Amino acid sequence: MDQDISDIIKARFQKLDKLNDKGINPYGQKYDRTHGASEIIEDFEDLENKNVSIAGRVMAKRVHGKAGFAHLQDMSGQIQIYGRVDDLGDQYQLFNDLDIGDIIGVNGDVFKTRKGEVTVACKEITMLCKSLKPLPEKWHGLKDVELRYRHRYVDLIVNPEVKDVFIMRSKIISTMREYLNDRGFLEVETPTMHSIPGGANAKPFITHHNALDIDLYLRIALELHLKRLLVGGFDKVYEIGRIFRNEGISTKHNPEFTMLELYQAYADYEVIMELVEDMVSHIAEKVLGTTKISYQGSEIDLSPPWQRLTMLDAIEKYLGIDLKAAESPGDLKEIAEKFGIETDEPISRGKLINDVFENEVEARLIQPTFITDYPIEISPLAKRKENDPDFTYRFEAFVGAFELANAFSELNDPQDQRGRFEQQAKLREAGDEEAHAMDEDFLLALEYGMPPAGGLGIGIDRLIMILTDNASIRDVILFPTMRQRDDQ
Repeated sequence: MDQDISDIIKARFQKLDKLNDKGINPYGQKYDRTHGASEIIEDFEDLENKNVSIAGRVMAKRVHGKAGFAHLQDMSGQIQIYGRVDDLGDQYQLFNDLDIGDIIGVNGDVFKTRKGEVTVACKEITMLCKSLKPLPEKWHGLKDVELRYRHRYVDLIVNPEVKDVFIMRSKIISTMREYLNDRGFLEVETPTMHSIPGGANAKPFITHHNALDIDLYLRIALELHLKRLLVGGFDKVYEIGRIFRNEGISTKHNPEFTMLELYQAYADYEVIMELVEDMVSHIAEKVLGTTKISYQGSEIDLSPPWQRLTMLDAIEKYLGIDLKAAESPGDLKEIAEKFGIETDEPISRGKLINDVFENEVEARLIQPTFITDYPIEISPLAKRKENDPDFTYRFEAFVGAFELANAFSELNDPQDQRGRFEQQAKLREAGDEEAHAMDEDFLLALEYGMPPAGGLGIGIDRLIMILTDNASIRDVILFPTMRQRDDQ
């Protein structure tokens, strides 16, 4: 097989030399197109017998003596072209020598074949790019999944449905921007490199700035700079940006991903809950034409209102266990052992509650659900509940059995925030690389005064997974992070 590929590539280089010998530029200049492939097919009645200019990649070809057909693919789709020696003259040899993958421009007249296929009869062919590598004949299948991600450009050429996902991605993000802009939110940009990694519990990537001779961290969240803007007087701000976390890779995790974060002054997490369910259902309605979708075999209704449960109530509902009464170390250890949860001594009640929820309940949350009232130990930036200070005004939104959004009533008490950071610092000293770092500048900003606010983070890649029915985050990221291969 390798020898066959080698022979094919050798033949293509020979054709490249042949083009140069004839004075034909194998890598042409600008080409003026009048129509796209799908446009010609859709508007055939108006374009029949009219002259058009199209350009694209040759995806199939069959030649019989002095005439032949090929299929040309552009961004919009494929269309058949017809070449014959009577129309092309000396250029017919160029048509005859075309390889699958070559990019050409075609000028000709639109007609329909006897079989009813809309076709462009070539009058002139322009070579725009000679393809030196053959496209794979069999690209589908699990054995080629890694190759598809690694060589996404080939994946996009031969699997049109992949291109559709990324067109959908663009529409989803632009609709999100439109939704927020229409409601008075201001889009801003904040630094990608931070002197202190903050805004989330995550392990950062580290880089070094030579001129300043300091280590910097690729941001793990957008939060703390956006909240500084609330201090500065902005009421509604958002950013859609890349986040970097030096953590594991899975079907739901990529080391770099896209996040929406927004903050609204004088709001709380209840206001943000309403915004989330309204925004997600609005995006689905506008982009898909419906709020009822299918995700991995489950029918999901995104229309508001979404189910709301506290974390403790969700555990009781789905597992039949009341953790409200579990206070003693013995009770906590017994519960942990029951669910096979490894815990450090002493066992933190809040951490245990969250572990039980993540391990046993999340997978059951298929329909859109807000889980509220998270333990304070895992929520260092959220306000304490006034009637239960062990928990916070925080929610996460779940759809299709995984987390889609995370939101708080934002903590604006600088003394409380300092105490939370100090607790996180102790965890860091004990070896927790994901614990939040102390951020003195953010504390200084809070001391100037930040209004009560609601904040939100939505994983855009995960939202796109749900709306395009993809089980892996790699299928909605154009160039996912891959392990370097030995031959690279």
